This record gives sequence, C-alpha cells and structure tokens, in this order.
Amino acid sequence: MKTKLLALVLLAGSSMFAGTRVVVGVGVPGYGYGYYAAPPPPPVVAYVGPRYGWHAGAYWVGPRYYGHRYYRGYWHR
Repeated sequence: MKTKLLALVLLAGSSMFAGTRVVVGVGVPGYGYGYYAAPPPPPVVAYVGPRYGWHAGAYWVGPRYYGHRYYRGYWHR
C-alpha cells in the first residue's frame, strides 16, 4: 500500500510542474516583404569583326590545370 501511495504522490507531484500549452496560429495574407525574381539577362550578340569567319562545328575547350601546368582555353574544330 505504501508503494502505491508513494508512486501516486510522485506522479501527482511531477505533473504539478508540467504545464499544458495550446498554441493557435493565424496567418493573414497581405502586403509586405516579398521575393521578386531578377529579370533575365539581356541576349548576347556575338560579333567579332568583319574579317573573322565562323567555323561550323567548333566548340570551346575550357582552361584546365593538368600535370602541374596550366593550359589556356581554345576553340577546337
């Protein structure tokens, strides 16, 4: 009987310090800070000059570091 009474006192004493919390959140849409996407960049017009010709199928090979050496980028056909 004493153990049941002791358990009941401990349970009641510990629940005395436990507080119930009820939170209700209300979201109201309206004007305020917002996110606006940046406009797209302007189109790039490639023009190198009157004496330069375009090579069909050419592609750019980017610069790289290989074997303790730095290689510049170049156009490859």
